[in-house]
Amino acid sequence: MAVALLWTGCEGRDDIDPKQGNPFILSVYLPVEETYAPAGGGPLRVMGDPGTTERFELPRYVYIIIMKKAAGDPDWSLWQALSLTPGEGDWTKKRYGGVLPTVGDSIYEYNHEIDLLLSSEKFDGRVYAIASAVELSFNRTLNLSGLTSLSDVETLTFNSGASGIQENLQHIYSTPYNYKPNGVDYYGSFDKAQKVPHVSLLLYHVAAKVDINWFVAENKRIDRETPANAVRLTSMKACNLFNGYAYCFKPMENKQATKLNPSAGTGDTITMVTPSDMGLWWEGRSYFYTIPYTLSSGANQSHYPLQMQMETNESGAIYKPTVYLEVNTSSPFVPWLRATFNINNPLAAGTAEKTVPLTP
Repeated sequence: MAVALLWTGCEGRDDIDPKQGNPFILSVYLPVEETYAPAGGGPLRVMGDPGTTERFELPRYVYIIIMKKAAGDPDWSLWQALSLTPGEGDWTKKRYGGVLPTVGDSIYEYNHEIDLLLSSEKFDGRVYAIASAVELSFNRTLNLSGLTSLSDVETLTFNSGASGIQENLQHIYSTPYNYKPNGVDYYGSFDKAQKVPHVSLLLYHVAAKVDINWFVAENKRIDRETPANAVRLTSMKACNLFNGYAYCFKPMENKQATKLNPSAGTGDTITMVTPSDMGLWWEGRSYFYTIPYTLSSGANQSHYPLQMQMETNESGAIYKPTVYLEVNTSSPFVPWLRATFNINNPLAAGTAEKTVPLTP
């Protein structure tokens, strides 16, 4: 899923004095829908059940950073830092008609134009943006004192562990710094040779979607003669999820030396099955969003360590597997990660590790 952000020239506007510089307009777009799973991230027994449309909230906070570099400048410097607070009524549904591959798709457009002027000074520029349904806190202030170089911008982080962020990770998007559709240039770039800059951007998820399926063997679901052999999944959790400062524009470059451990005071937990969820004891599907991270050392580098806690038959025996999901860390875009658990026998307390190869 992506958010589109479009800069378009506004030549011929009567309210702009051409002596003041060249104008351009900022517009923000959102795709209308995705249809992967139910609103709110609740579990399903099988896909295709009623209510499988995933709902995404419109951003209420949009942060725009524009960097400049004129001839002879040793480094990039901040030109503009903008913060927008659109309301729900500030979005209009329409068809996207820009230059990106999403031409013709339904979108929501932020319907208030923002006029900016390029002065007579000629410079190259780069536009970065992050949009969110909830207010974000960053490791740097978004002004001249906090963003003094291009590195400051590209290493900007937001606090994913702040209150209210975990449950809203699916509503946070940004411009990946290494997205180069032509293989050379960052896609949010404009240059001093353009009389009226026209930059078209898509904002992408900063959090990965983790899609989990589980299935208890048919012949173990009900065993009337020997009920001790029957199996039901009575508890399942995803544990030790990333909840620290995460990159805004480098979403695939969050790294940890080792997998997160709750004993160190880190990590969030998502619960998918409880003993009262009878309809989910034998099969189901659930998903959540999390900040992806990979390991910087050890045997499973370039893998996301999905750590689970599972229990069958309310036995008190907690099984704690780690599934290492391979990800393409050179991609600008966060992955859609999938894991399937086939349960054929009651689970015993213990741990296990499994590596899952990258799949298309």
